Amino acid sequence: MSFKLKLASAASGLALLAAATSAQAEILFWSTQAKPVEESQGMRQQVLAGHSEAVDYQPNDGGPWLTRLNAELQAGSGTIGVLGALHGDFSAMNPDDLADLGDLGLGAASATFNDLAKLGTGSAQYIPWMQASYIMAANKKALEHLPEGADINALTYDQLIAWSANVLEATGEAKFGFPAGPKGLKHRFFQGYLYPSYTNGVVRTFASAEAVTAWEKMRELWAVTNPGSTNFSFLQEQLLNEDVWIAFDHTSRLAAAFNERPDDFVAFPAPAGPTGRGFMPVIAGVAVPKTAPDMAASKALVAHMLKPETQIATLRATNFFPVVDVELPGDLPPSVQAAGAAVAIMSASPDANPGLLPAGLGAKGGDFNRVFVDAFERIVLAGQPIEAVLDDQKIALEKIMTETGAPCWAPDTPSDGPCPVE
Repeated sequence: MSFKLKLASAASGLALLAAATSAQAEILFWSTQAKPVEESQGMRQQVLAGHSEAVDYQPNDGGPWLTRLNAELQAGSGTIGVLGALHGDFSAMNPDDLADLGDLGLGAASATFNDLAKLGTGSAQYIPWMQASYIMAANKKALEHLPEGADINALTYDQLIAWSANVLEATGEAKFGFPAGPKGLKHRFFQGYLYPSYTNGVVRTFASAEAVTAWEKMRELWAVTNPGSTNFSFLQEQLLNEDVWIAFDHTSRLAAAFNERPDDFVAFPAPAGPTGRGFMPVIAGVAVPKTAPDMAASKALVAHMLKPETQIATLRATNFFPVVDVELPGDLPPSVQAAGAAVAIMSASPDANPGLLPAGLGAKGGDFNRVFVDAFERIVLAGQPIEAVLDDQKIALEKIMTETGAPCWAPDTPSDGPCPVE
């Protein structure tokens, strides 16, 4: 093919793309979220039907989502109007490929979330859209044993340990429950809660002096933990049979307790340590690619997603919680109302210090989790020396980060290249 013919073919392709763009009657909402059929139907019928313009909601797996987006960005024009994805998806992108949304004046109730959405720039590159997380729950019988002066919505780790010790003394049974079973989400507690609360990091600070303190505190907590926790994976079961009075778990793994006996339990935020109230939010956001065919229409749809009524409709459709201040309606399931309030308090707390989901690890995600699980089993269950275990596990962690090339994620400070284990 001659050079001129190639140019003509390319020009023809761009012309067709431009024609398709101009003929587009709907705003294409290209998303990695709400992929199950019932959720995507809820998005179309409940969340987006009330928008002033027609929206074509198309959820996809991460691979196809990124392939089409990159193709349009490389072409310099396209049909995607709005992007929906997790923070990790956006943080892996070049911020220059996203429209600056700072002029919308929108954001989450959490200043921390809004800072994350800037992707290291001076303005919003995406707008927080919805969130999920892990929380604490307690039987109301435990409340009379709270340490003097403790606020259940602003607990520290020391107060949680003292509270659990008080319950043990009063009942003769250790009633703090931890999901340390084979299918429990214990690794997320260490990555998103304990480490951010004590080290202000996860990877960089893995073997730091502050990490030693964190594991010492975990040993203290374990001493007042129900020893059956090594078999616990869904703490709703132990809350209902009252083997456990105080528990940590994912909102979905506590739901049955609140739905079956809503008057017996309370939900509240995770505790805080010396470097803040570490918690692991699953943050999804909405953004606009610079190749959007109608920038004004795309930004109007982004604004629609942050309306209180839209946030409630999104909660009903996806079970992801709002990021803005809303009053939850009374007809939601008790578990949603309880967890939603706890998540809102936690994410908006002035000492919030989110430890985000690991990003960029690919097939090594399981190996990454194993580093933290092995540290727990060796330090807490087997009683091995903390410094020696961390120095040993550090080697495995360094290997994972080097092989994947994954840069640091919050709360670790950003890195050029693989996140270092310092």
